Amino acid sequence: MSPKPTSAPAARAEDAGERRSRIVEWMRAHEGPVCGGELAKHFHVSRQSLVQDIAILRAGGEEIVATPRGYRLPLEAAHGHRAILACKHPPERTEEELHILVDHGVKVLDVKVEHPIYGELSGSLMIESRSDVEDFLKLVRRSKAALLSSLTDGVHLHTVEAARPEAISRAKAALRERGILLK
Repeated sequence: MSPKPTSAPAARAEDAGERRSRIVEWMRAHEGPVCGGELAKHFHVSRQSLVQDIAILRAGGEEIVATPRGYRLPLEAAHGHRAILACKHPPERTEEELHILVDHGVKVLDVKVEHPIYGELSGSLMIESRSDVEDFLKLVRRSKAALLSSLTDGVHLHTVEAARPEAISRAKAALRERGILLK
């Protein structure tokens, strides 16, 4: 008895599953974030199909993080010391805050706010240089999106990382001096 021919929908499902596996492999081979448009183009799918693939991969347990610069896989291990900083400032001081952090050798991993309905909301940032700060701010201006901190009257948390704990201490002192760090 010969096997039944594969139906077109089943074949497409296998192709999609295979493509998702290749997406993860490709992301592992590239350091840093990969733009969604670049992934879609590389795998010959629409941007919407890629977004669906990423959602399915996440639901299947892949830890894919969306950053302002693209999708990335988590780093293998933390490369330094971490802290959580509680800050408060209006949106127009975002650049100042981020420059203080990166100028002290501190990487800004994320931003979190406590929403009264949804609980904790967070966004991955992965900002570690003045160039990253400028790219982030350009994206904010171009997209006209509100910062998460606008939901909480400027109050937000940052998970930060640095090679040495002194870098975080110096950054905290500078933020405190400028009235940005909450006690």
